[in-house]
Amino acid sequence: MAYRVISKCPICNGKLKAIKLRCDKCGTVIENDFEFSKFEYLGEEYLNFMEVFLKCRGNIKDVEKELGISYPTVRAKLDEVVSALGYTVVKKPSVDNKEILDMLEKGEISAEQAVNMMKGN
Repeated sequence: MAYRVISKCPICNGKLKAIKLRCDKCGTVIENDFEFSKFEYLGEEYLNFMEVFLKCRGNIKDVEKELGISYPTVRAKLDEVVSALGYTVVKKPSVDNKEILDMLEKGEISAEQAVNMMKGN
């Protein structure tokens, strides 16, 4: 049974590094300071969300269906992941009506969601 590599210290929550790698086939061992990717430091919830997001090829409507959540919730979760990866999330002050209509036309949001967004809900 293989376990997922832990990336944060269970004592202080600091970032861990891998120092030894071993090949199961030939037994070769390599020792060094190996860093994890930014994705290894994401929690399970964020990783699951990103897997669905990638599987849906970034189509927010498909992510909504798969996870059973609303368009604004998908956007909020995506912002959380971007932030957790260490990037600054730039929030738009609001979505204008043309953008809302474009999203509706592309099928990214429902008519009901479009109406609510236009009302500012």
